[in-house]
Amino acid sequence: VQLQASRGGLVQAGGSLRLSCAASGRIFSINVMGWYRQAPGKQRELVAAITSGGSTNYADSVKGRFTISRDNVKNTVYLQMDTLKPEDTAVYSCNIYAKGTPHSTYVNYWGQGTLVTVSS
Repeated sequence: VQLQASRGGLVQAGGSLRLSCAASGRIFSINVMGWYRQAPGKQRELVAAITSGGSTNYADSVKGRFTISRDNVKNTVYLQMDTLKPEDTAVYSCNIYAKGTPHSTYVNYWGQGTLVTVSS
C-alpha cells in the first residue's frame, strides 16, 4: 500500500489550505484515516482522524478550524485547514489502517510528510 499526499505550502495567517492523501495498492478496506503533524522541536501529534463510518476526532488546537473528510471510493483522506495560525506550521503526515484481504489484519501505513508553513 502506498500513500501519496499532496504538497503543503506557504500560507499567510488566516488563510486556508487543503491537503489530500490517496492510498493505492492492494486494499480491501481502510478503517481509520488520519493526519498527524510534527512541528520543529516538538513531538508528533494527532491532528484529526476519521473512521470508516465517518466519526471524527480532532486535536483541541484545531477544532473549529480544520475539517477531515474521506472518499471511500477513491481511498482518499482530506484535511481542510482554515483560519491557519503560525503555530500550525509543521510537517503533516497522513496515516491509515488498511487490510488487503477480508481475512487479513489491519496494518498501519504512513504517507510521506508534507511541510505546511504559516507566516504571520
